[in-house]
Amino acid sequence: MIILLIVFLATGSLLVGLSIPLILQRIPPNQWYGFRIPATLNDPEIWYLVNAYAALRTLWLGIVQIIVSIAIYFTPGVNVDAYGSIVGAVLVFGMIISIAQSFRCLSRLTKEETGNKNIEDFRAG
Repeated sequence: MIILLIVFLATGSLLVGLSIPLILQRIPPNQWYGFRIPATLNDPEIWYLVNAYAALRTLWLGIVQIIVSIAIYFTPGVNVDAYGSIVGAVLVFGMIISIAQSFRCLSRLTKEETGNKNIEDFRAG
């Protein structure tokens, strides 16, 4: 089970590490890294806003992944199958929620008519 703990901790740490440059809006539109769909790749302003939004959720998912990995590891009576299933489910469902929220943010940004695009408008929603 220690191997799974290391894998899950590494996964959570990787999510945290990869999200920070996107939150800080340091990564320009590219084909390798970020929320890469035509709508974001074709508009740098949309790219930075949606990627910051998505990366903030990814950061929190990485933190939750680390906490859950450690907490379940030290929970008495949890076998390796249950451990892998629980922590894996947190990661999978967290990514699904994060991606869905990011598409919702993108949809709201592209429907805006005022041109006042600000990530603060989407942090609460």
